[in-house]
Amino acid sequence: MMFDLAPFDLYNRFDDDFFRGKKNNVAPCRTDICDTGDTYIAQAELPGFSKEEIKISVEKDCLTIDAEHKEDAQNQSEHFIRRERPMNNLSRSFDISEIDAGKISAKLENGILTLTMPKKRASQPASTQISID
Repeated sequence: MMFDLAPFDLYNRFDDDFFRGKKNNVAPCRTDICDTGDTYIAQAELPGFSKEEIKISVEKDCLTIDAEHKEDAQNQSEHFIRRERPMNNLSRSFDISEIDAGKISAKLENGILTLTMPKKRASQPASTQISID
């Protein structure tokens, strides 16, 4: 069972009261993770983002999903009374130490980013001859 696939999430480390009243540009990205035996399937909600606005990177044992809405010049000229929909940034990171990072695949459909992440195979020792003394 893999519990290390938990997100590196500031909200889990601090009480929610710590962030009240402060403007935080990083929006949460709700993610479901399923263990299918030899693969993990992660489904992250990214509503309104196009695949060109999403960057998935792996550095060491950390997978990071970054999404950023690019301002539309047409929308900048409009005079909004209230504007709640645009999210400037979204970022979420996961520990993938048990994942074969070179075989991760991603698909975006209907605002859901699906990551298929094969587990690393347990290394088998090479066969050796044992001499008898």
